[in-house]
Amino acid sequence: MDAPMNNHRYITTPIYYVNADPHIGHLYTTTVCDVWARFSRFAGHDTFFLTGTDEHGLKVEQSAQARGIEPQQFADEISASFRKVMTGMQLTFDDFIRTTDEAHERQVQLFVERLQAADAVYLGEFEGWYDEGQEEYYTETQAKDLEYHSPISKKPLVRAREKNYYFRLSAFQERLEAYFKKHPNFVRPSARYNEVLGRLRAGLNDVPMSRTNFSWGIQMPNDPDHVIYVWIDALFNYITALGLAEPESDLASKRASYWPATYHVIGKEILWFHAVIWPAILMALDIPLPACIYAHSFWISEGQKMSKSMGNFIDCDVLDRYRETYGLDALRYFMATQGPLGATDSNFAASKFHETYTSDLVNTVGNCASRVNAMIGKYCEGVCPTDSGQCANGGVEWDEFTAKQAEASMTAMEQFDLSSSIEEALAIVRKVDAFINDTEPFKLAKDPEAKETVDNILYRCAEALRIAACLLWAVIPEKSAALLSSLGQNVTPGQDRLGSLTQWGQLQPGTNIQKIALFPRLEAPMDVTSTSS
Repeated sequence: MDAPMNNHRYITTPIYYVNADPHIGHLYTTTVCDVWARFSRFAGHDTFFLTGTDEHGLKVEQSAQARGIEPQQFADEISASFRKVMTGMQLTFDDFIRTTDEAHERQVQLFVERLQAADAVYLGEFEGWYDEGQEEYYTETQAKDLEYHSPISKKPLVRAREKNYYFRLSAFQERLEAYFKKHPNFVRPSARYNEVLGRLRAGLNDVPMSRTNFSWGIQMPNDPDHVIYVWIDALFNYITALGLAEPESDLASKRASYWPATYHVIGKEILWFHAVIWPAILMALDIPLPACIYAHSFWISEGQKMSKSMGNFIDCDVLDRYRETYGLDALRYFMATQGPLGATDSNFAASKFHETYTSDLVNTVGNCASRVNAMIGKYCEGVCPTDSGQCANGGVEWDEFTAKQAEASMTAMEQFDLSSSIEEALAIVRKVDAFINDTEPFKLAKDPEAKETVDNILYRCAEALRIAACLLWAVIPEKSAALLSSLGQNVTPGQDRLGSLTQWGQLQPGTNIQKIALFPRLEAPMDVTSTSS
């Protein structure tokens, strides 16, 4: 990923289509973005985090008609449910955009007018195959390669003929290929980059920018018979949220400097739109491209593709039961460490969740914190001891070790490698456990003459835990804050800087240290299977 030119960071989720209720796919993408946004703010960057809902199109119009209500009412209800769920998950988005927002609709028309003025749009006629679920057209060659079925829903494609406005995507073939060659991290992970590049090299066809078979959408400028294609409408949200179509507006004055985006985080099923069509539109508008399109894979459930009929669909009710059983931080941790950020799908299984919770959170973070704080309570009267700087055995140069781990953890998180970042932080906790086992302060404490050595050992353990808690805060904010508080630390991410807080030696001798139990031990995986219809 190319480094941003200033201190601004901008991360986006896709905007979620309101034709279905929120589920794990939506919450996963938003959660990993939230982890990165929290880290970025803690690291001292001016960070903007955007999510929202995509509310136009034929499917929304049809769903509203089936219920006998207006599309706006339907969109209002589903959008509100998305916002409620995300708020309940304590996701720290800075704005929640809706494509029915007046400011968005107005700016989309302004951008389309600019595309028309640049001769990037023309009126033409399409005859070919149409994916009703994805609202995407395919040529005969493309449809044949897909065996005339949707690559997403697997439903048959429909033969269609329609006069539309078209975006001259084919005109950007060479520019896009050159850009991909120059920016090998533009699409991540690398398997997705290679996938897009292979399809790109096969040649580009112009794509529809308007539709005439429904009315629920934004009208084409100066042609009310045409509605702007829902995908084109939706892609613009990333820059309408910043006011880029109206540079003199108050919105632009506050937000325009966040562009270009640091990360567009999406599911792999919508990669083509984001990695090829969207960059071409930005090129046509002479707007800089985002630094990285990160396309994650899918979740499967209990080893199988999710299906409501099979009862393994992970909806918000299922996630709520995980949260009630294990806690919100545990759910965040599992998604961040076990989720499908790589090129392959990930398995969301009750046994795997329980194993991860027990191994990493109960036995590692929780047990180590409890162990260290309890020993300080027992051997140091609950007060942080002084480190005299003398050898405490164990063979660990703690200032060098924690500095190395902190740098590696922060670098990995900056690069959106969440699991590696977390592992680098956990390595500090594991080192503390090993250090205690090697130095055995619980045995040394029986000898009054070993008091200084015991103090040195326990100070180093507590200080290392403090640093680890800071590095884990973006992932498990509630429990990290509790651990820091037990160590007498009042940390305010956003005001306090992560880089400074991870420097060795900030835990002050004489600070009151409290006993703590972070993660309760659960004996067996809970029955959290879906009961929703």
